[in-house]
Order: sequence, then C-alpha cells, then structure tokens
Amino acid sequence: MIDDIKKDATGRMQKSVASFSQELTKVRTGRAHTSLLDHITVEYYGNPVPLKQVANVNVEDSRTLSVVPWEKDMVQPIEKAIMGSDLGLNPATAGTVIRVPLPPLTEERRKDMIRLVRQQAEGARVAIRNIRRDGLGDLKDLLKEKMIGEDDEHRAHDEVQTITDKNVADIDKILAEKESELMEI
Repeated sequence: MIDDIKKDATGRMQKSVASFSQELTKVRTGRAHTSLLDHITVEYYGNPVPLKQVANVNVEDSRTLSVVPWEKDMVQPIEKAIMGSDLGLNPATAGTVIRVPLPPLTEERRKDMIRLVRQQAEGARVAIRNIRRDGLGDLKDLLKEKMIGEDDEHRAHDEVQTITDKNVADIDKILAEKESELMEI
C-alpha cells in the first residue's frame, strides 16, 4: 500500500515536471525552433487541426521558420492562424512557402518572459506540493485505519518528501536553463 502511494505520487509529480517543460517550449527565445508553432490550430475543412498536421514546419535559419502547407488552399488559413496567435509574429508568404521571421527580443520583453516563466514554475511547484499533500493524507488514512504502524508512516512520509524535493529541484533546474536561454542575445 505504501509503495502504491509512493509510485502514484512519483508518477504524478513527473507528469507535472513534464507538463511544465512542455509549457516552456511555447515561450519563445531569440532562436527559431519548430515547437514554437506547435500549439497553433488551423481550420481545415471546418475542423480545428494542429498546424503540423496540415503543413511542414522547418527552421530556415536562426531567426526564421518556414511553413510549407501540403495543400495550396491552406496558405491563407495558416497565415491567418499564425497572425492570430499570441506569439506576435507576422508571417510573409512567397508562393506556397510561408516564412515566419522572429523579431529580436527587447530587454523589457525578455524580463516579461522571465516573469512569465517564473510564474509557470511556481504553478508547477504548487502542483507538486498538492500531490505531496494527497500522498501524505493517504498515509495518515492508512495509519488511522491501523493498516500501517507509526514507524512505517514516518518512513514513508520522509520518502514522499524526498520524492517531492527531487521533483522541485528538477523544476528549478529547468527554470534556470530557460532563464539563461532567454537572457542570451
């Protein structure tokens, strides 16, 4: 039972770390990378579809992405979806190729992005602490029902705390990497 609680907490905490890491791919740095456009959806025959299912996204150079739709009819909807996204990008169409230049980040914009990234990190830490709280609550319930002894509960409490500390440290490491990436010019 204790192992199940620890395994559940570990799995959920790792998912929180992975989710945080995935969220950070949407925060753009000065460099172009294809995951920047992953969350954009395009209307395709009346249905919202992820961009990468209707076009090929490539890095042309360090500050430019190229989007090549698989159908000529999709150039306009893709261009409109990129413009309408929260990224503040202005695509330029050349025939069937859509080029998306990434403007250089200003110092103020970099600081705003770091503030945003720190908020996301704190949200991930809170999620991990909530998972810890759930696990510790389950342990206390087992203790009340006399299914485990106090020593086992105490030992498991320390192990859950160790798992929590490791995952919070992972988030802090990911955050530090993203902050240094954002401050690069």
